[in-house]
Amino acid sequence: MRLVFMGTPDFAVPALSALHEAGHDIAAVFTRPPRPAGRGRRPRPSPVARKVGELGLPVFTPTGLRDEEAIGLFRDLRPEAAVVAAYGLILPRAVLEIPPGGCLNIHASLLPRWRGAAPIHRAIMAGDEVSGISIMQMDEGLDTGPVLLAEAVPIGPEETTGELHDRLAALGGRLIVEALARRDDLEPVPQDEDRATYAPKIGKEEARVDWARPAAGIDRQIRGLSPFPGAWSEIGGERVKFLGSRLAEGSGAPGEVLEAGPTFKVAAGEGAVEITRLQRAGRAAMNAEEFLRGFPVRPGARLG
Repeated sequence: MRLVFMGTPDFAVPALSALHEAGHDIAAVFTRPPRPAGRGRRPRPSPVARKVGELGLPVFTPTGLRDEEAIGLFRDLRPEAAVVAAYGLILPRAVLEIPPGGCLNIHASLLPRWRGAAPIHRAIMAGDEVSGISIMQMDEGLDTGPVLLAEAVPIGPEETTGELHDRLAALGGRLIVEALARRDDLEPVPQDEDRATYAPKIGKEEARVDWARPAAGIDRQIRGLSPFPGAWSEIGGERVKFLGSRLAEGSGAPGEVLEAGPTFKVAAGEGAVEITRLQRAGRAAMNAEEFLRGFPVRPGARLG
């Protein structure tokens, strides 16, 4: 098919690669404009833009899709369908109606659960045992269109958002190729509005660990916010990110260090959490044993 691909972050790259490898005619790729990044705050192309450079495809970076110039550009490409994967811009009705095959969205949840910006984070933070990919026919709502194809995957007991993200990104690439190949046979299934839940963007206030909470919630918070933005707590007055964890046996005052070598175990309001991966500001992430060799912590210390 003649396609327009619309995506921005790492999540979208496997889908773009899969469509290219499957032989689809990708007329152009739309992605968000470069954004300042790094210490020098220099504009950095999106992961999709960098992949487009490897593939040699036309790329456009409009700041919005509601003006006549952007809509006309999209129309002039004459796509049979558009594929959208975490693009980051709302597609207005004028764009949605252009491709005769519609606009298909690759969404990282089993819709209608976790509509919105952060479905992977929210699934892990909520303690879901299953996630998945939905291929959805887009409408003007927020992830409200009918589902064409979906596949579930289990969430591992120690899995982080980063790990689940990579698995779902690869699955999204496979499913969108399958959906396009079977497009004439797939029956759109309307979503059950009574089962809908929403996955709002992660706020900074959600990242600090409250050790008075039960261990299960803290463990899900750490894994759900890893690697970004990273749950954190203060150790000896220094802010440290926690990027991996598991539930552990033990009890003590909330935030009390129960073990500090080779494992790093901390008491919660109920139970305890073993921190398996940590990162100091400006340093590389490392496992707990490595971290404790360079940053000694005494049992009995309190995290804040």
